[in-house]
Amino acid sequence: MTGVPGLRERKKQATRQALQSAALRLALERGPDNVRVEDIAEAAGVSPRTYNNYFSSREQAIVAAVAADRAAHLAASVTGRPAGTGLADTVIDAVVASYTDPGDQPRDALLMIATSPGLRACYVEAVTTIEDTLAGAVTARCPGLDPPTAEVLSAAVGAATRIALRRWLQATAVPPSMPGFVVPSGSLPELIRTALTPLAPALDAAGR
Repeated sequence: MTGVPGLRERKKQATRQALQSAALRLALERGPDNVRVEDIAEAAGVSPRTYNNYFSSREQAIVAAVAADRAAHLAASVTGRPAGTGLADTVIDAVVASYTDPGDQPRDALLMIATSPGLRACYVEAVTTIEDTLAGAVTARCPGLDPPTAEVLSAAVGAATRIALRRWLQATAVPPSMPGFVVPSGSLPELIRTALTPLAPALDAAGR
């Protein structure tokens, strides 16, 4: 039987999820600079050595929790849209919504990432995690679409989203009363929609 993970893989997934959740919770409680790898490992009930088998830094674990939640949110949005909606509108609206609705994560998780240089760099790269999830959702929505095409389109969506994120994070403002505190400016959903719009013809063609 294929497609069903074995016991060992399920345990690895559970450990990764526990580490991600612990990392994000501690970062929100204490601030990311006050969280150590040892703290995350202890909160997840594993050793620091086991932690290093999954993540190479605390930042990687923190952003993985947010990225994984948004990927799941995105897939549910794509598969849940009415059947008559075009693939472009479906995918673009779903990606934009994943950065508008916090899903299962606190609303300040993305702001925490935006205001931490280390987390920002990791998060932009972590967006690649949406690609496999999105490809699966697109294939489920359009059964006649061949998997390689779904993967190429999803990779293009991921690339456009990373560009929008970089532009959002680079356009920062420093409040005069709060030196050293960086706040992103501009609308992230608007930037994402603008970045994805050139992909609409290809998405709609694939959906037909």
